[in-house]
Amino acid sequence: MSGIDARGVLYVHSAPAALCPHIEWAVGAALGAQEKLEWEPQPAAPGTYRAEINWSAPQGSGAKLASSLRGWAHLRYEITEEASEGSDGSRWSHTPELGIFHATTDVTGNIMVSEDRIRYAYEQANGDPSAVYHELSLALGEAWDEELEPFRQAADGANVRWLHRVG
Repeated sequence: MSGIDARGVLYVHSAPAALCPHIEWAVGAALGAQEKLEWEPQPAAPGTYRAEINWSAPQGSGAKLASSLRGWAHLRYEITEEASEGSDGSRWSHTPELGIFHATTDVTGNIMVSEDRIRYAYEQANGDPSAVYHELSLALGEAWDEELEPFRQAADGANVRWLHRVG
């Protein structure tokens, strides 16, 4: 990792109570000393909890955090790492059903789809417009957005940052 700091946010959308301390340990190991997560009940999945934390750590720490949380059963989360000097931003989304999704983002948080990914969509579609749509939907992580949206809404009055699809 570089010596340049990056900033980001970890949104734990739902986690079983037994997993919460393990998540805190993983956050501490991946990001260094951070604030303690404040857990709140997640109304979209009774019996689970949600939390979010703003973080500042060396560039690449978002990937380190995503790797440390990847694959944990019953855990839904999103991690953002803002663009910083010499580095694009990133977003990771994880659900138990879909696994992990990663996208490169620009300075305003828009997902950037590379030329190679667009060419791949064309090639896989073989002239079928609905197949191009499907491939681009995958590239944008739409299935993860659809699955996480009820969890993003959280409890009334909770601190929530809305992420919307455009178009």
